[in-house]
Amino acid sequence: MKIKNLVGKLSINQKGFGFVAPEDGSSDIFIAAENLRGAINGDKVKVKITDNYRGRREGIIIDILERNKDIFVGTLNKVGRKIFVTPDDKRIDQKIILPHFKEKFQPKIKVVVKIISWEPLRGEIVEILGKENAPGVEIRGILRSHGVEEDFPSEVQAEASKIELQPNKNEIARRIDRRNLKIVTIDGEDAKDLDDGVYAEERDGEFFLGVYIADVSHYVREHTALDREAFERGTSIYPVDRVVPMLPTELSNGICSLNAGVDRLAMACEMKIDFSGRVVDYSIFPTVIHVFKRLTYTQVNKFLDGDKILADCAENLNALKKIHALRKKIRSERGAIDFDLPEMKILLNSAGKPLEITKRLQTVAESIIEECMLLANETVAEHTIKNKIPSLYRVHELPSPEKVLTLNNLLAHFNLHINKGKEPAEFQKILSKVKNLPAERVITSYTLRTMQQARYSPENLGHFGLAAKFYTHFTSPIRRYPDLIVHRMLRASFEGKKLSEKRLEEISKQSSERERRAIEIERETLDLKAVEFMQRFIGQNFDGVIESVTNFGFFVELDNGVDGLVRAAEIGGDYYAFVEREFALIGTRTGKSFHIGDGVRVKLTAANVKLRQLTFELISDVANRDLIARV
Repeated sequence: MKIKNLVGKLSINQKGFGFVAPEDGSSDIFIAAENLRGAINGDKVKVKITDNYRGRREGIIIDILERNKDIFVGTLNKVGRKIFVTPDDKRIDQKIILPHFKEKFQPKIKVVVKIISWEPLRGEIVEILGKENAPGVEIRGILRSHGVEEDFPSEVQAEASKIELQPNKNEIARRIDRRNLKIVTIDGEDAKDLDDGVYAEERDGEFFLGVYIADVSHYVREHTALDREAFERGTSIYPVDRVVPMLPTELSNGICSLNAGVDRLAMACEMKIDFSGRVVDYSIFPTVIHVFKRLTYTQVNKFLDGDKILADCAENLNALKKIHALRKKIRSERGAIDFDLPEMKILLNSAGKPLEITKRLQTVAESIIEECMLLANETVAEHTIKNKIPSLYRVHELPSPEKVLTLNNLLAHFNLHINKGKEPAEFQKILSKVKNLPAERVITSYTLRTMQQARYSPENLGHFGLAAKFYTHFTSPIRRYPDLIVHRMLRASFEGKKLSEKRLEEISKQSSERERRAIEIERETLDLKAVEFMQRFIGQNFDGVIESVTNFGFFVELDNGVDGLVRAAEIGGDYYAFVEREFALIGTRTGKSFHIGDGVRVKLTAANVKLRQLTFELISDVANRDLIARV
């Protein structure tokens, strides 16, 4: 039987080989390095299947249909009279020749290059970022490699500069006035784009909860430069040392930010909640608010611990605390999955050098705000469905049976099992069982990887992880484009209009892709600074847990969240083979094994900032927390 050629997206591993994910949804196709034929990571390619052995398909690229990008970041180099750029992305093993370079050559300069010819690979410099390792240069390089510009185009900035500094009085008169309520914002100390305010109280045997969201849709209208740029960016990005906002600061930190002590236009979602925690009535409408006070998570946590500093907000905060407990209970009973993984936070000095790595767990104050936002998002989503308002939804589908099977293979080593994987409560039950155990983080991380990626869709498909039938993103229009679209659709419905549904699919796809880009950028910048920080500990020993195993070694995660590789070839004493089903390296002679979740002691032997990689040497397969260096 003749095997047809397939089209798909190429992903290249740093070791040089790649995989193509076919558009027809069939299994990935392995591409050896010598069969890439000039294709680079992310390209849309046509593949000819050359082998199909026991379900593993191999192929050769026969055509490059669409290049993923033509902008690359790298370092200037010179050999003889030939000047070229070595790409930062190690998945590209070719040098980019600069045939028209006429500047004075300086070594170790980081540049942005646009490709002018693919065969052979040639380019021209479009931006000089600066000297390698100079403050901020590496982060800018990561942003540019993903196609992100920090500055706004001149036409966007021109529109932003014309935006009013205070809400229009005529517009205020048209709205329901909520300036009498002691609404508060609760955010981190360094937050500047404040897009949500809350107010709660007990009324006549039930709770009143008002969630007030910046009315960005009033200022960012369709068919404007501001809207086109917001669509293009999709989301604000938070690299480790800066913020790349979706909207210019005139809006994000100015007229759209719910700053205390000034009038602001907002979209309200006001809910009546019974003492069991269920919404019994609600209203969604445009409003004007006057934030009573800007609070921080630190202040609210102190108040909840008994400090009297916020006595003038006590009624509000006490009601919020009660609503929070009720909603947490409801979500738990629904079986919502709680991926309670601490976030890595890296503190930098003014020159961008890492000073400390900490793990940040969610506090009660943050959880209170999260529950309020989740409830508003669910309420708005259900409202749009019941009233047949075209909208965007945040959807999270069931994990695939194949991934559940793989997870169960791992869980079997811990005497755990998921039955069918069709109910979120099954996964939450596992996470509850491993709480505070040594392998908790590994199992939680692997369970998270088993999930489908959440995405945006014009169709309501429910949210598996939250165990929610209806879910959207309504609460962050300053920093997420889908939220702005939801507001826009609601606004049209208030006016008896119906906006076109034609672009919703395009917006969903673009917004999902931009979200993934932002996550990748944030991860890369964290990895960069984490490796930078760890350079000072080369030669020291640490305890850690094996978080993943491959055919070339295993990765160990330390207490502070950083991870690094122990190479199989350097373990010594045996030849260790990768047994995929066992999630382990197993010695062929001794039978000694290294499984995911095992504790080990390692020595840090290398910290490669360019590759953003740590390398460890195995010291012992028994961790001893009294004999290790502290990070």
